[in-house]
Amino acid sequence: MNMCLMRCLHILGTRFTFNNTHDIEINQPLIIVCNHQSMYDISPLSVFLRKYHPKFISKIELGKGIPSVSYNLRHGGSALIDRKNPRQSLPAIMKFGEYIEKNKRAAVIFPEGTRSKDGHPKPFQTKGLEILFKKVPSALVVPISINNSWKTVRYGKFPMGLGTHITFTAHKPLKVSTFADKQALINSIETTIKEHIHP
Repeated sequence: MNMCLMRCLHILGTRFTFNNTHDIEINQPLIIVCNHQSMYDISPLSVFLRKYHPKFISKIELGKGIPSVSYNLRHGGSALIDRKNPRQSLPAIMKFGEYIEKNKRAAVIFPEGTRSKDGHPKPFQTKGLEILFKKVPSALVVPISINNSWKTVRYGKFPMGLGTHITFTAHKPLKVSTFADKQALINSIETTIKEHIHP
């Protein structure tokens, strides 16, 4: 399905490049941390990272009304959170983290909390990351910078942008267990990602 969605964007002249020079082994828990520019970040990440079985932390509204996507989010191991309700969202992320640790999957999180409509990154919200670091202590954190996907929806849902080159750059993985100060880890991830964003 995700490959088909990417092929549909090819009709508009959209190109995708995933740059990764790091040897990331499978069969270990991963926390993939990315900036967020549009809904078209999801399909390429799902395709390029498919051997790691990526699962997403998504807003609860996406769990209904989107054919195939909503079903997969509800039943495929992802977490649906209500960003306005900590009593729901925090336990959901905890349960999600336990699932990632046990099953050695890849958790994909967009710490900005919402999409950047012009490519300029928003400040990271740290609570979700803090919970994942606690619940997935054996994880390898992979920061990824996403560029240009916002241009596909710069005019809104229609007309869509033409000829966009969307790039994904994976940075050096960091092991959660080597950082006693988790805030220092978060700061390092945020700085690395944002240094490689080019609005």
